[in-house]
Amino acid sequence: MPGNGDSLTRLRVAITVFFALDGFVFAGWVVRIPAIKEQTGASASALGLALLGVSAGAVVTMILTGRLCRRYGNHQVTVVCAVLLSLSVALPPLTHSALALGLVLLLFGAAYGGINVAFNSAAVDLVAALGRPIMPSFHAAFSLGGMIGAGLGGLVAGALSPTRHLLLLTVVGLLVTAVAGRTLLRCEPPAPPERTRPEEGAPRRPAGRTRGLVLVFGLIAGCTAYGEGALADWGALHLEQDLDASPGAAAVGYSCFALAMTVGRLTGTTLLERLGRTTTVVAGGTTAAAGMLLGSLAPSLWAALLGYAVTGIGLANLFPVAVERAGALAGPSGVATASTLGYGGMLLGPPAIGFMADWFSLPAALTSVAILAAVAAVIGFATRTAAAR
Repeated sequence: MPGNGDSLTRLRVAITVFFALDGFVFAGWVVRIPAIKEQTGASASALGLALLGVSAGAVVTMILTGRLCRRYGNHQVTVVCAVLLSLSVALPPLTHSALALGLVLLLFGAAYGGINVAFNSAAVDLVAALGRPIMPSFHAAFSLGGMIGAGLGGLVAGALSPTRHLLLLTVVGLLVTAVAGRTLLRCEPPAPPERTRPEEGAPRRPAGRTRGLVLVFGLIAGCTAYGEGALADWGALHLEQDLDASPGAAAVGYSCFALAMTVGRLTGTTLLERLGRTTTVVAGGTTAAAGMLLGSLAPSLWAALLGYAVTGIGLANLFPVAVERAGALAGPSGVATASTLGYGGMLLGPPAIGFMADWFSLPAALTSVAILAAVAAVIGFATRTAAAR
């Protein structure tokens, strides 16, 4: 886009910052889940039901956010949701029962779901304007933010109470939003050629096929994001409870996973340009399945950490590819649909694992991540021809 390079660069930086902030805040919350569990005295299944509050708030908001983005703009919705996310993360440590925890997590989930649809929609528009598959780089920022948030959480776990730690996240989130939000609101959303109105008589993709493909991409996102949610909410607890790791060492588990995802996503653009989307999805799902079998069933801490890292490498680019293709097909509505299915898997997975952990064991429950990663690979291969068209 001649003459508009500086504006697109500033926009890319601002969107990247919000992706990183989202990962930072979310990871800061999840590494304190064991402490919150102890504080509330909840069982594994009760904690799973409380975490369902995040799922419910996020899924309902995602359905509505696509409409809000079309009405008010992706950038405005991103900034508002970032403020709500930063404020709501301070609430969980103030609760003392599973019921109260679930209620405050409804608000946190609503903000989390809204910002993810909004900044993914903004990113899809920018990807189309630039004409390069840079979507993984935005999700790399999310993973990097998660790695930093989890790492800092592990460092301060023994020195700061959950209340002080998450209040600090609120302060950081509001400051970052004030700076990055100002830039984002000043940038005009790009208008890529493919979003312009088609000429009369031009062939158009049938609406039914478009909806079907969006649902397929959403299903891939859901299967793979299930693994992200599982490792975020239960990964540290598995290391601490089943492998006798210290709280700090247990927090390192999510850091390994987030670091691996960051590396995978930073190289994602090159990978997609060389291998294409189908090969990337199939190889990624297969790798993640193997890694999670090791991470959940390994008898030692170091082997489990290796499994977490391999899982992160495998899952790295599946979700960005799925959301980007859904957005390219149907705009904010496509992003909202794929994100709802994707983050639905991410946020509904932890409660499901909680119930399975009570019925069987936590290691056995975590093997479901490997099963769904393999399912994503199979779906990607089976729909390769339709997706290419």
